[in-house]
Amino acid sequence: MESNKLKAVLGLLRLGMGFIFLWAFFDKLLGLSFATTPEKAWLSGGSPTSGFLQFGVHGPFANFYHSLAGIPAVDWLFMLGLLFVGISLTLGIFVRLGGLTGIIMLLLMYGALGLPPENHPFIDNHIIYILVMGILILGNAGKYFGFGNTWYNTSFVQKYKIFA
Repeated sequence: MESNKLKAVLGLLRLGMGFIFLWAFFDKLLGLSFATTPEKAWLSGGSPTSGFLQFGVHGPFANFYHSLAGIPAVDWLFMLGLLFVGISLTLGIFVRLGGLTGIIMLLLMYGALGLPPENHPFIDNHIIYILVMGILILGNAGKYFGFGNTWYNTSFVQKYKIFA
């Protein structure tokens, strides 16, 4: 009984994290007026990373992050990362790879916001999301409320476990 509850929580956590990444992708792509206005949308010629990299970065790594602002390759990598993590977590396939990609993205964002974080000596939401991603990977969360069971049983995934 407890195992089924844990599986349900893992599946819901995975879906929730997937929707967070997908929403960020579509908001930056289309300018849905949450974090991104329509005129600053990627499809309208805006840069999905330059505002944050120019004005939201603080701390010891600020100069490095400022130097990345406005570089098209950085925009593409960021948007492809958001999309890949969002799709992999939402569908329950490529959860290990999607989770690892998400962890790397979150670590980079954590470093960009300045150390220590604004409201705590070392923890902010990025660290919590990283821990959640780790739980999703270790808990094989793709198997619950998604296509993970079918995906995990393919010969490709059985041969190359990193794609689980």
